[in-house]
Amino acid sequence: MSLSAILTEAYNFFRNHVAQLASLTVPLLLIQVMIQVWLGSELAAQAEVEVPQFGAIHGAAMMVLLLIFSLLIAALTLYLEVRSRGHDVTPGMVLKNSFTFVPPLLLAGVFSGLAILAPVMLFAVFGPFWIIGLSISFYLFARLAYVNFMVIVERVTPLEAIKSSFKFSSPIVLKTMMILMLYLPLSMVGGIVIQLTEFGGFPLRVIIDTLFAFLGLFVNVALFRLYMVNRSTDDKESETTEI
Repeated sequence: MSLSAILTEAYNFFRNHVAQLASLTVPLLLIQVMIQVWLGSELAAQAEVEVPQFGAIHGAAMMVLLLIFSLLIAALTLYLEVRSRGHDVTPGMVLKNSFTFVPPLLLAGVFSGLAILAPVMLFAVFGPFWIIGLSISFYLFARLAYVNFMVIVERVTPLEAIKSSFKFSSPIVLKTMMILMLYLPLSMVGGIVIQLTEFGGFPLRVIIDTLFAFLGLFVNVALFRLYMVNRSTDDKESETTEI
């Protein structure tokens, strides 16, 4: 299936289910964004101090942020999986069943995140060569973009999910990279809107960030559609081989 067809189907799904998606994800996004904005302000304040001090509250906030993000991804992916099978569910049901996936998603996120960040951090030591590390990191990001789907849909362990995602994404890595690049215009527009409404303070910043974070979920929907299409193709090929 072409990339344009994938994006069209993802857009139609996002539009048709926007109310349920919002009721499922917006509360979690609000909490996540409030923590991010607060941490951002704390880091900015510490940067102006000669001896920065980060207390237990900052560490706890980071941990809560990771847990909320894992729960958000679990809930969204589970909802996409259930709806792709034609079942009707309520956001409450999805959220309730999402908690069991938080630990494996958290582990998978830590392992894959370290793998993605390693090249850019390594090449940053060599000055202008950081762009090479960034390119490698983006490539790894595309190869590991299906880890969450593997954990929830395939019900595999975090390490197996990382291996499976790397193998699964090989023939569709360019399409995956094109979908991931949708984050760029969203981030740019979001940044411009925040600058224009900077006078609004913390409440308005949280609302705007939450809105653009919700719109950014479209990327996850598009990736899931690409995943399901190619997963179905792989299954058919396996059945043909067995016959």
